[in-house]
Amino acid sequence: MKTEKIKWGIIGPGKIAKKFTTSLKEVKDAELFAVASRSTERATAFAKEAGAKKAYGSYEEMLQDEEIDVVYVATPHVFHYEHTLLCLDHGKPVLCEKPFAINREQVEEMISTAREKQVFLMEAMWTPFLPHIQYLMEELQSGKYGSIRKLTADFGFDAPFDENGRLFRKSLGGGSLLDIGIYPVFLALHTLGVPENIEANAKLGTTEVDENCDVYFRYPNGAKAELKSSITEKTPTTAEFELEKASIRISSRWHEPSTVSITTAEGTISKTFDVASYGYEYEAKHIQEMLRKGRIESNVMTPEKSLELITVLDEIRKQIGLEY
Repeated sequence: MKTEKIKWGIIGPGKIAKKFTTSLKEVKDAELFAVASRSTERATAFAKEAGAKKAYGSYEEMLQDEEIDVVYVATPHVFHYEHTLLCLDHGKPVLCEKPFAINREQVEEMISTAREKQVFLMEAMWTPFLPHIQYLMEELQSGKYGSIRKLTADFGFDAPFDENGRLFRKSLGGGSLLDIGIYPVFLALHTLGVPENIEANAKLGTTEVDENCDVYFRYPNGAKAELKSSITEKTPTTAEFELEKASIRISSRWHEPSTVSITTAEGTISKTFDVASYGYEYEAKHIQEMLRKGRIESNVMTPEKSLELITVLDEIRKQIGLEY
């Protein structure tokens, strides 16, 4: 078992990587060791700002560094498959940003490759590791409020239109569904399971990506989920559960550490979850725990959960006519 700090390498020094590396500072036995970009200048600038020891102008060069223990893949969606396989081919454990890839076929190959090579791999869906979501799950699973009747969750912001920007560019896997709609979809899967019926509709913009997407899940027990995502409209970005004996609300920007309020006939109880950083430290700590135990898969964000998620996302994309 490795006793010294676990050394992280970063592929794709963008906005999400900046947040992740900031949170990584809250993990006492973690070290941001190296950053790789296709641009040496960009890698060097990011490494200097984030405090990484090394900067590489190619992914392959960084992956040959024997000191690196695990790699965080933070490139655009369409490159996750390629870059994850590249890391696995070099024997490097991988935490790959969500969505894992852009279709189930790619995800299946990523998982099978990791298993074949006996190398750790996990999709960076941080939701189940966040303390307010863990509290939510404890309350839902306690049974004291009865079963869930309805979940309403959204995630939307008004992004300036840029046909060459990642959000609006089809060749980069743009659109609201895979970027932010994945959060409400995952929350429904995490709390209610795989739906019996899926209905979806969306507005495809001039660049042929979904600018707005509405998704409806139906379950055998009568429960339902109404989910929304948008990159052209600022929405409340809240999550609300209607149960038999209570309602539970996660305040705005529910996908991040937030406030959970439970309302019953006796009144409302609220609990706020503050974190030292953005909250990515929780999934990073989990990764390190898995690596120290010699695991090749997470026991929380399992490969099966990633397969469930991408299967549902594929079905939604099929219904709204979004093809990559």
